[in-house]
Parts: sequence; structure tokens; C-alpha cells
Amino acid sequence: MKRVKLIRALCSIFLVTVLAGGSAWAGGISLYEFGSPDVGLAAAGYAARTQDASTVFTNPAGMSRLEKSQVLGGLQALYGDVEFSPNSSTTFSGYDGGVAVGWIPAGSAFIVHKLNQDWSVGFGVLSYFGLAEDYGDNWVGRYYVQNSTLMGLTLTPAVSYKVNNWLYLGAGLNLMYGYLDTEVGINNVGDARPDGKLKYDDSEWGYGGNFGILVEPKPGTRFGLTYLTEVKLDFSAVPEFSGLGPGLEALLRSRGLTSSSLDLGMTVPQMVMFSAYHELNAKWAVMGNVGWQDWSRFGKVDVGINTSDPRDLTIDSDYNDTWHVALGAQYRYSPQWTFTGGIAYDSSAVDDDKRTVTLPMGETWKFALGAQYALNPNLTLGAAYEFVWMGDMSVDQERGALAGRVSGDYSDSSISFFALNLGWKY
Repeated sequence: MKRVKLIRALCSIFLVTVLAGGSAWAGGISLYEFGSPDVGLAAAGYAARTQDASTVFTNPAGMSRLEKSQVLGGLQALYGDVEFSPNSSTTFSGYDGGVAVGWIPAGSAFIVHKLNQDWSVGFGVLSYFGLAEDYGDNWVGRYYVQNSTLMGLTLTPAVSYKVNNWLYLGAGLNLMYGYLDTEVGINNVGDARPDGKLKYDDSEWGYGGNFGILVEPKPGTRFGLTYLTEVKLDFSAVPEFSGLGPGLEALLRSRGLTSSSLDLGMTVPQMVMFSAYHELNAKWAVMGNVGWQDWSRFGKVDVGINTSDPRDLTIDSDYNDTWHVALGAQYRYSPQWTFTGGIAYDSSAVDDDKRTVTLPMGETWKFALGAQYALNPNLTLGAAYEFVWMGDMSVDQERGALAGRVSGDYSDSSISFFALNLGWKY
């Protein structure tokens, strides 16, 4: 039991401090960016490029195509310029919340080991799902959310088999450690007291699979198809209340809302990605993706008290499935230098009239550049930058007298990714 608690604690620390790169929107709150060379391509060629150890996750079938065993480590920092501007329709006064996302570090690590000419095994650690935001206690939307962290840390063992010279198969596990920490203000207006607070904090393991096919009809041309299954994170914890007025506290207690576990079941979306890679000549290669994510099954993510007669602490939210397309190019300038670039588009997981300040998601455009430098035949250093443009995202929410109305815009919203990676063949 002590060992289990220790593992949970270490995973929590690792998740929040190192792999907390989940505040980017890839249609929803799912990432294609986790410090690998894919950042410099806007993920174009995601399931077909198969040139480094990150293929453990992007397409496990590609592991058997690698000529040597290898290791890849990536470090990533993102800056989310996401700031809310309330308008006159907003009910409660306060400040605008400032930059809700800001700087967040992230990272990943992958290893592929070739057992023989046909079989390869691999393992990866990454975070591809989540959101982190901090508006502060006294902003205008404090009765919807003050700060929130929703993260998933994935451990992915995988295996790959080379069927013949043109067909590769792969499969892996998605062992996800989910972490949720949310704080929401409570309006004590009926008791003429300062705001109270609701805090919900839980962690949970979820399990899924990752399956891939890679077809190489001729040297330099590849097609990849991957399927990442959904992962259920069944959070269940007793919410913590503080600063409640006596009237509201007595009402919540009489209905068991202060002592009963609150179930927040979430489904990390399943994903299908089809990718193509083609070498035009010895220097140039082009690649692209078409992908789909099942956000309509995501679940409940909001908690709060919206009326003076509360009977539940959760709020239903509607999400849409999302689509992804990407195009990219790779230029081998010399045996040492390779340059990459890409552009991608992801549709929005929410309609404009259903967008929330808890998950301010929208459609995204991505523009990326990257470079790889071979220090020697077995050691490669890479760097990449990706700019994600979300533009203006309007919000107009109203959830009862105690929560009030929050109305305004996230203007000129964007995210910048900075990535470094090091690959070693052995």
C-alpha cells in the first residue's frame, strides 16, 4: 500500500511540474506537440514519417522500420497568450483575469529497441491531453472557475512487427494517469459574507490502446494509419468547501453535497489519424495528415453552485467531434542539416454560443518551423517553433443568480511552442 501511494505521489509531481504541457488546443484540449521533431512540422506526417523514436506513440508500427535502436528526449515550453475581456453584460465586477495560461513546461522521452530484423519494442512517456489555467480569485468569472488543472500523463509500452518489405504492424498500451484540480468561487450574497470556495482535487488511472499500420509501397513513400482508443478517467472525490455562509452551508449539508463523493467521469477522446509521406528527391520530402477526434463523448468538466437552491454540483457541456488536416515539407540541406516546416488546421470542439471560460476552446491554425543537426551519424540535436492562432473567441454564459452572467471575448488568442530534442541511435 505504501508503494502504491508513493507511485501516485511521484506521478503527480512529475505530471504537474514536468509534463504539464496540456494547455494547448488541438481542436479540443488534446496535443500533437510534446517536444518531438513533429513540433517543427505542425504534426504533418504524424503517422507516416517514422524517422525517430517518437513513433512509439505516433505510430507504433514504425518502430520496426527504424534501422537502429534509438532514444529520443524532448523538452518543450509553451506560452499561452489567452486573456479575457469582459463586456457590460457581465454580472459581477472584478478584474479580467489577466493572462490565464502563460508559461508551461513540458517534456517527453521515448526508446525503441530492435530485437531482430522483424520485431521491435518501445516505451514512451508524454502528456498529450489537458488544460491548465489560472484567472485568480477575484476575476469577473470567479463563480465559474478561478483556477483549474486537468492533465493526463501517458506511459506507453509498444511492440512492432515487420510483416514484409512493405507492411508493418504495431500496437501499444495507453496507461494514463489523470489529475484534476479545480477551484471555484461561491457567492455568499444571501449571507452577506465574502466569497466562499469549492475545491475539487482527485487523480485516477485510465487505460486504452494505440494501434498502427504502416505501408511502404516503394522506398521514400509511406502511408500510416493509427487508432488511439478512448481513455476513461472516472474522477470521484469529496469536494472541499471553505468560507460558506451558514444558510448555504446548512442547505448543502442537508442534501449531502458537502460529504458525498462527486463523480466527474471524463472520456479522453479516441482519435484516428491517416498520414502520408513522399520523398520528391534526395533533398525534398512532403507529407500530410487527415485526422478525427471524438470530443462528443468528453463528459462533464464544470463544477460550481449556480442557484440558492442547489441540487447538483456538476454542469453538462456539449462538445463536437473535431477534424484535423496538415501539410508539411522537409528539406535535407546537407548530411548534417535538415529543415522542416508545416501548417495545420483543427476545427473547434465547441460552438461559439456554447464556449465556456472553463474550457475556452476554438478552431486553430498552426504554423511551424524546425531544424535538425546531426552532430555525428548517431546523435542528432533538434529545435522547433510552432505558432498556434485561435483569434477571437466570444463567450456568453449564464448559469443562475449566484453564478451570474459572464460575457466578453478572448481577443487575438495564441500559443507559442518552443521545443528542443536530442536523438541517439545505438
